[in-house]
Amino acid sequence: MTQEIKCDDPRCPIHGRLKTRGTRFAGLVVSSKAKRTAIVKIDYTIYLYKYERYLRKHSRIAAHNPDCINAKAGDTVNVAEARRLSKTKSFAITGIVKPKA
Repeated sequence: MTQEIKCDDPRCPIHGRLKTRGTRFAGLVVSSKAKRTAIVKIDYTIYLYKYERYLRKHSRIAAHNPDCINAKAGDTVNVAEARRLSKTKSFAITGIVKPKA
């Protein structure tokens, strides 16, 4: 049973005026302690030609977390690139793929 949350956030990519562009990916929310901000961890691999093997790496990105989505730590979310929102935020969460079990 889902409840409708009124979203009056102008920076919401779904209900507001924020346009998304460029990079889109899925990641795991590590922290959502800050107001309307979530830290999303992205895992990726890089091929090292010298050793002919893959190297696993990760990156932590600060993303805007609107009230209507309200992702919590442990959720897998879709993230899209947007204009610069603050000193550290250039991404916005567009939806939850898999909520924390």
